Amino acid sequence: MNLYEYMGKEIFRKYGIPVPDGYVTEKPSDTREYKKPVVVKSQILLGGRGKSGGIKFAKSQEDLKNSVRELLGSKIRGLQVTKVLVEDMINIKHEYYVSIALNRSERSPVLIASSAGGVEIEAVPQKDIFTRKIDTLLGYSDFIGREASKFMNLDKNLSSQFRDILGRLYKIFVEEDCELVEINPLVETAEGKLVAADAKIVMDNDSMFRHKEINITDPEKTPLELEAQSKGYAFVELDGQIGVIANGAGLTMATLDALTLHKGKPRNFLDLGGTDDVETVANAFDLVLKANPKAILINIFGGVTKGDTVANGIVMAKKRFNISKPIVVRLSGVHEEAGREILKQNGIESYPTMMEAIERVVKVAGVSQ
Repeated sequence: MNLYEYMGKEIFRKYGIPVPDGYVTEKPSDTREYKKPVVVKSQILLGGRGKSGGIKFAKSQEDLKNSVRELLGSKIRGLQVTKVLVEDMINIKHEYYVSIALNRSERSPVLIASSAGGVEIEAVPQKDIFTRKIDTLLGYSDFIGREASKFMNLDKNLSSQFRDILGRLYKIFVEEDCELVEINPLVETAEGKLVAADAKIVMDNDSMFRHKEINITDPEKTPLELEAQSKGYAFVELDGQIGVIANGAGLTMATLDALTLHKGKPRNFLDLGGTDDVETVANAFDLVLKANPKAILINIFGGVTKGDTVANGIVMAKKRFNISKPIVVRLSGVHEEAGREILKQNGIESYPTMMEAIERVVKVAGVSQ
């Protein structure tokens, strides 16, 4: 779950990381009186806003009002701006980069830091980047910060501030269930203070039940994808003509690939996961039908999700939603014989292998080979 910059900075404030004073507004009429130079920053879940015109600088009341008015309602790389962050302009002396990210291959957090901030970290030469794995049992220790400070050639004053910020970043990473906590840039002001000029926080989606205060509608999701998310389904709309229901992300992706190989274009990705509930199977059809495919392919390898459960769910859905579109099923694994018999009795085609089912659904969907 990506957080907006202003949300990340609220968390930074909570944990004592210095950030510029500012406020969020959704209406030009709520813009406060100008008192000092400010930055007006569009709040979208994309990087590179400055290059796309999403950040403006105001040095007068007129500049401020015009900047807020221009940004609100505008579109940046296809995303509409509904909020802007207005915050004090920083007198920048130098920009640094620092983040704590989840390294999945190492199964641990990794500290990444560089004296070359303000640009994408991918653009920085490897020799200028400090990386250090953080042991999850030992946690962050100050000696890690000292290593990073030495690598970045920070003086005593900056090193002390930097190490303090690192400790707080790691605390955020752990306590807020994060996959990434990033400051880019971490600014050294002309007064010798380190301030987080930006904030990027990515939380683990599976932890969101612990963070009820976070309420974000992903602007990149379609209304149908948002509906699926609210119902607990992993669902993505595509531009093809064959609806897809499978169990397991890997099998679902393999189904999409195999369909494409056979000149069939998937209309959606829907992963049932490891459910063994008839209602869950049946209700998945409601989402796929709303995508309006020409035919529906179900690809199930029974394990936790048993074949007869899936078959009963398919039959229930066909009756509940009065489905007239062709349905083709691949059913294999636990209780596959019982499942295929249930489908046969209800006039639904089923096959033991994925390729057989795919060849058939492509044909009934009327896809030209």
